[in-house]
Amino acid sequence: MQAFRASILHFLDDPDQVGEAESYQYFEDGILLVKGGQIEAVGNAEELLAAHPEAELHRFENSLITPGFIDTHIHYPQTEIIAAYGERLLEWLETYTYPAEIKFADRTYARSVAERFLDEMLRCGTTTALVFGTVHPGSVDAFFEACEQRELRMIAGKVLMDRNAPDELLDSAEQGYLDSKNLIEKWHGRGRLSYAVTPRFAITSTPRQLQLAGRLLREHPGVFLQTHLSENPSELRWVEELYPDSKHYLDVYDQAGLTGRRSVFAHCLHLCDGEWRRLAETSSNIAFCPASNLFLGSGLFKLKRAVAEGVCVGMGTDVGAGPSFSLLQTLADAYKTQQLQEYGLNPFKAFYLATLGGARCLDFEHLIGNFAAGKEADFLVLDKVASPLLEYRMRHCDSLAEQLSVMAMLGDDRLTGAVYVAGKLAYRK
Repeated sequence: MQAFRASILHFLDDPDQVGEAESYQYFEDGILLVKGGQIEAVGNAEELLAAHPEAELHRFENSLITPGFIDTHIHYPQTEIIAAYGERLLEWLETYTYPAEIKFADRTYARSVAERFLDEMLRCGTTTALVFGTVHPGSVDAFFEACEQRELRMIAGKVLMDRNAPDELLDSAEQGYLDSKNLIEKWHGRGRLSYAVTPRFAITSTPRQLQLAGRLLREHPGVFLQTHLSENPSELRWVEELYPDSKHYLDVYDQAGLTGRRSVFAHCLHLCDGEWRRLAETSSNIAFCPASNLFLGSGLFKLKRAVAEGVCVGMGTDVGAGPSFSLLQTLADAYKTQQLQEYGLNPFKAFYLATLGGARCLDFEHLIGNFAAGKEADFLVLDKVASPLLEYRMRHCDSLAEQLSVMAMLGDDRLTGAVYVAGKLAYRK
């Protein structure tokens, strides 16, 4: 038994659903009890230490323990092009993304990038993510091998692309289906790993490829679907040309059987009323990626509309168009995008989206996302005095809400004091 002592925060429900006061538990002087990689209990330090004097104590001063952050949309092959200058979405793909992804035909290279990628994620406190590979099956093997060694709970998939991309990155509808099927049989449900069927977006897949992606979902219940939806106006116009018989962009995926509880659509910036309704009807999910939306000039996500429609939302960094692995920095951008639309992103809602909200988006609420007894012990320790400015500012906070807001607005990887995965130390500053 291990006992981790610090201030502790975790969420029980969505603040927009149950009200702020009922949505979380906070212990100013708390203990998180962990045994065998799982949560035993969380509560006040005095009570739990008295009940478990045998527990090995780990104490963190001036720190806040939260569940591990969950990133619902990110591209590991784009690590080397993060923060590349000056393009919109379609130009970004041609100029930076595709040339970088061609290199992943070399599995040794893919493994080296996977290791760097995971190092950066853990440095920023992210313990679970929904991850794009490349079109090469070996890119997924390399990524899952690295995750398996670190005992991480991760979801990833091979990109499906059979048109409108460089020849070196094209598969065929049938080959993409076979490659994905083999990867599912090899990796899905192995340890803490899960597979996501991954058509990049409607522009780079033929109707036949999308239909076969839907077949994979039917043949393998429990796998995930990840793709992009309605990110950029130029993208929307191209999709309309390629799929003239679809009612709207989402309908392209819907007709192929790609919507559902484990389907995550990244961005969703320019949805029509019918798309909002259909996302809600199918219990599909949205990955909110404010940093990349700003970086590529794509638009502003309507979080207020998602709340009103009852569509589940998680946070995504969208590295490499997103210029940071840090979900704290991503929350800061999320706040700003909502301010521009006269909608205040409450700090409790923000931290909910980065933890339990992300777990719900990925249908992993039964495994991760908060400190309910029996869940997997993935958590991080945030250093509340990680920089001189942060230390100074924290002294002038008079509420938990203000502390959370300050950590998000001023936060980055420096705040990550330690990260634990399945109860084991995975990173220490």
